[in-house]
Amino acid sequence: MAGGGFGAASGGGDFEAKITPLVIISCIMAASGGLMFGYDVGISGGVTSMPHFQKKFFPVVYRKTQETGLESNYCKYDNQGLQLFTSSLYLAALISTFFASYTTRLLGRKLTMLIAGIFFVVGTVFNAAAINLLMLIIGRILLGCGVGFANQAVPLFLSEIAPTRIRGALNILFQLNITIGILFANLINYGTNKITGGYGWRVSLGLAGIPAGMLTLGSLIVVDTPNSLIERGKLEEGKAVLKRIRGVDNVDPEFLEIVEASRVAKDE
Repeated sequence: MAGGGFGAASGGGDFEAKITPLVIISCIMAASGGLMFGYDVGISGGVTSMPHFQKKFFPVVYRKTQETGLESNYCKYDNQGLQLFTSSLYLAALISTFFASYTTRLLGRKLTMLIAGIFFVVGTVFNAAAINLLMLIIGRILLGCGVGFANQAVPLFLSEIAPTRIRGALNILFQLNITIGILFANLINYGTNKITGGYGWRVSLGLAGIPAGMLTLGSLIVVDTPNSLIERGKLEEGKAVLKRIRGVDNVDPEFLEIVEASRVAKDE
């Protein structure tokens, strides 16, 4: 569970609930954060091996790859700039997740996912339009911030909005989309590497805008979770949202359990 909230009610009761379209749509849109994470992880390896990308941003690496007799990939790709391009995403994700834990709790899961989506969109624009190494690094840092915020908010959102009997199935969508994102990234790299115009790497990096846009749009459409609203003192709004996502009027048992869980979490 993410550290930004108390998560789903943990009493273990199978509360009355329907599987509503609102829940399904919300979970699919939110899980696109995992798709973005997986795509960012998978895309960098293929892009950094593209000759046109190396020639433009890492000419030293490109020259090493063209040398005869240099068989070790470690020697060919031993470049601090290239390592910074790859690792900056993970470093930014690590640092930003500490801030994301506060926004998840204080501003809500929905707004935190929106922040993640904005980071993803802006980072994608910087990377796809990059004309120098600085733009690439800034783009990767912004994408890393998006990863940190999404990884904090999305799993929590999924576990809180899903009915108890299918919570595991819906919550696994995040992990599933990570692996799908990695698969798509590798398939796209395979195709864009064959583009003869030298802009294949821009296509690879730019296509990250599709899951980024899905997460951003989804964050504007979905409702915040009852747990988040109740945690922030919006009891009536939380109860109204709970009725909407469960599709039933009798939500008092689950509502009371969420209120109690929130109280216990604040006392700890």
